[in-house]
Amino acid sequence: MLTNEYLQRVYAQCEKRNGGESEFLQAVREVLESLEPLMEKHPEYESAGLLERLVEPERFVQFRVPWVDDSGKIQVNRGYRVQFNSAIGPYKGGLRLHPSVNASVIKFLGFEQTFKNSLTGLPMGGGKGGSDFDPKGKSDMEIMRFCQSFMTELYRHIGQFTDVPAGDIGVGAREVGYLFGQYKRLRNEYSGVLTGKGLSYGGSLARTEATGYGLCYFTQEALRCMRDDSFEGKTVVISGSGNVAQFACQKAQQLGGKVVAMSDSSGYVYDPAGIDLELMLDVKGARRARISVYAEERPGAVYTPGCSGIWSIPCDIALPCATQNEINEESAKLLVKNGCTVVCEGANMPSTPEAIEVYLANNVLYGPAKAANAGGVATSGLEMSQNSLRLSWTFEEVDARLQEIMKNIFHNAENAAKECGKPGNLMVGANVAGFLKVADAMLSQGVV
Repeated sequence: MLTNEYLQRVYAQCEKRNGGESEFLQAVREVLESLEPLMEKHPEYESAGLLERLVEPERFVQFRVPWVDDSGKIQVNRGYRVQFNSAIGPYKGGLRLHPSVNASVIKFLGFEQTFKNSLTGLPMGGGKGGSDFDPKGKSDMEIMRFCQSFMTELYRHIGQFTDVPAGDIGVGAREVGYLFGQYKRLRNEYSGVLTGKGLSYGGSLARTEATGYGLCYFTQEALRCMRDDSFEGKTVVISGSGNVAQFACQKAQQLGGKVVAMSDSSGYVYDPAGIDLELMLDVKGARRARISVYAEERPGAVYTPGCSGIWSIPCDIALPCATQNEINEESAKLLVKNGCTVVCEGANMPSTPEAIEVYLANNVLYGPAKAANAGGVATSGLEMSQNSLRLSWTFEEVDARLQEIMKNIFHNAENAAKECGKPGNLMVGANVAGFLKVADAMLSQGVV
C-alpha cells in the first residue's frame, strides 16, 4: 500500500492517464511501493518531478502491419514499440509476437526492462515492442512477410545507438533473421541493431541459453547466500517449454536438481523420473509439437490439459517461465502447502501481487523477474559489445561473464534490501537497486 503522499499522487496520475492498462499499472505500483523507504531521504526526486517522468514513456509508437498470407488474403496486425527510458543507454528490449500483446503489455514490459537493464550494470535503457500477430500455425513464408512488413515501419525508430530490439515470446532466431535482413535492406547498412542474431551474422554464443542459465545462476547464488543450500537433490517445477524454460531445465539438471514438470499453453506434463530434456527439445524445438506429444513418447509421463495445475505438483523450487500473472494467490498457497520454499521468475511478472504476498508471508525465497531473468538482456548487451568490437567471444567467455553479472545482480538486490530495512526482500532490493542508477542519471541530465 502506498502511504507516501508524493507516490500516491504519481500513481493516481498514472492511473488516470492509463486507465484499463492493468498490466502496466500493476508493474508501476509494485515499483512505487518498493521506493517508499527512499522518499524521505531524497526530497530532490519530488522537486525534480523525477517519478512523474519515470512512469511516462519517452516515446510510444503504434502502427499497422499489413501482410499477405499464403492464400493471397491481406491480413492486418498492430505493431508497437515503447522507448521507455534512455537515461543510462540506448533503449534495449525484446519484440513479442503473441495474440495477447497490446499497449498495456508492451508498456509494462518496457517499464520493467528499464530496471532490469540497470541491474545488469551495462549501459542499456529500457524499451519493448511487438505485435498481436500469432506465429503459431503460420508458414515460414507468412512469418517472413509479416516480419518484413513490421520492420518496414520499425526501422524508422531504431538503430544501434538509439534502440536495439531482441527476441521475446514468438520471436526466435528465424524471426530475428527476417527482421535483420529487412533492416539491412532498408538502411543499406550492416550494424548491431538487433540481438539474438544467428552466429553467422553477428550473434553471440550462449545467447540462446542465457535467460534460462542466468535464472539458475541467480537462484543458485541466492540459495548459497541466503539458505546455505543449492539445487543439489531438489525437485524443480518449471512452467513453459520455450527457450527460457528449456535451458533453465538444462542448467537446473546440471546443478543437481530434478525437473519433474514443464508446460505449454495447452497443458503440462509431469514426469516423476525427471524430464528427458533431449526428448523435450525434439518435441518443442525441432518438431514444434504440443507438449502432450512428450507424454505420448515418454513412459511414465502424464499429460494434463490446462496450465495452472502445474503448481499443484509438490516441489522444492518453482521456476515460472511462461507468461505474466500465471501464478495467482491460490496457486501460490498450493505451492507453499506442498513444500515449495523457492520461487524465482524466468518470465516477466509471472506472479500476481497477491501471490507475492503469499511468498513473503511464508518466508519463500522469492527472486523477482527483473533480477532473476536478466541474463537474456545481459548477454544481449554482451552481443552489442562484440558487434561494436567486431569480435566474437567463446561460449565459455560469455558464460563466465553471465555468471558474474547474475551473481552481482543478486548481491546488489540483497544489499539494497538491507539498506532499506527490508532484509531478504529481493523484490524491494531489485526495484531500489535498479531505480537508483536510473534516477541518478536522470537527475544529472536535467529535465528531459
